Amino acid sequence: MDRADLVAEPVTEALAGWAGAEPVTSVLVVDTDPELADTGNFGQAYDVAPELSANCVVVAAKRGQDVTYAACMVLASTRADVNGLVRKHLGARKASFAPMDEAVSLTGMQYGGITPIGLPADWPVLVDAAVADAAYVVIGSGNRRGKIIVPGKVLADLPGATVLEGLGL
Repeated sequence: MDRADLVAEPVTEALAGWAGAEPVTSVLVVDTDPELADTGNFGQAYDVAPELSANCVVVAAKRGQDVTYAACMVLASTRADVNGLVRKHLGARKASFAPMDEAVSLTGMQYGGITPIGLPADWPVLVDAAVADAAYVVIGSGNRRGKIIVPGKVLADLPGATVLEGLGL
């Protein structure tokens, strides 16, 4: 981690305490233009196909007064099945994208750069099987400046991670 300036504080902390099956050196951080952080713009500018990028979608799942936040990792060529698979998996009556201000406040990361590495420890991380099976995917770094390139199996091995077939539609 010689480029901590490219990742959010929670990501730096998670990488410093890395205990995954893959070595932390398999997590690559690259400098990118923050104006191009959104997946579509990033892919077009850097010639990265949507099948090689994974989006982290923050979901708020509600059952009564209880709210469970979770992260969903899906390929950029798909969308997360929030109202179907995610809602059922989390045992919620209702699931929706978390409001931007909540997602930013709760993660300590910038909107458009939220990543599953360094999320609150009690959050489930739901990883689409296609992401877990990918040799490498490009994901957010917690900041709009910078991206992380990581083997899919690293995401499947994160604390609280569950691989779900069909998460990405």
